[in-house]
Amino acid sequence: MCRWLAYSGRPIFLDTLVSKPCHSLIHQSQSATECLAATNGDGFGLGWYGAWEEPGLYRDAMPAWNDDNLKSLTHQISSPLFFAHVRASTGTPTTRVNCHPFVSGRWMFMHNGQVGGWDRIRRRLEARLSDARYHERCGSTDSEALFLLLDAEDLAVDPIAAMRAVLAETRRAMIEAGVDDPLRLTAALTDGKRLHAFRYSSDDRPPSLYWRQGDDGITVVSEPIDAAHDQWTAVAPNSVLTVEPGGRARLASFEVEISRRLATRVA
Repeated sequence: MCRWLAYSGRPIFLDTLVSKPCHSLIHQSQSATECLAATNGDGFGLGWYGAWEEPGLYRDAMPAWNDDNLKSLTHQISSPLFFAHVRASTGTPTTRVNCHPFVSGRWMFMHNGQVGGWDRIRRRLEARLSDARYHERCGSTDSEALFLLLDAEDLAVDPIAAMRAVLAETRRAMIEAGVDDPLRLTAALTDGKRLHAFRYSSDDRPPSLYWRQGDDGITVVSEPIDAAHDQWTAVAPNSVLTVEPGGRARLASFEVEISRRLATRVA
């Protein structure tokens, strides 16, 4: 399982969250506490918004704790909205193109979790990509595929509904392929203005996700990045947290519906 954080608010330097806290994301790349693997050393990535509509992106396949460039960049870059991610591979190669976040135009996405039976459903899901989205596919992860399945027009209209539809399609493919393993995820999605953070699982074991309102803005994390655990609020299972421009946060239920016939087949 991977670890990630997202921030939206007044511009701050990235190292304020990525490296300075006692249990920062870089610390979690070696010593995570709320996931199956304590080490998340299969690459890392940063994505941030600045002067342009499209986000900046820096990713590498080396461990986060061993990259001086990462430390220098996070110390120099200030942003009002940014993502950071440290990766623990679930089987796909440790390469730069498989590191999060993923970017398409102004949209940015990152993910932690698993798509059960990915090797059995990958072909049918990738076949659903439009030609334009298929040509954006650079890596081999389930995470990038989920992102690219989010149709650009659907994203512009309703990002939450777009995510719900993609996860429903993924669950259908899993059930039709006879996959018993669950679909579990936390994910962050943004257009550079609104931030959506999802926590979902098809069983009762969703990956951990927390958020906190601070003086500067709102931070969403896989696990608390400091010792003040009582100041972090867990995002409820099967929920989506939306952070609006200006800092207003709202929580909503995020249920993924599949047909009753398919649900019966998997039960």
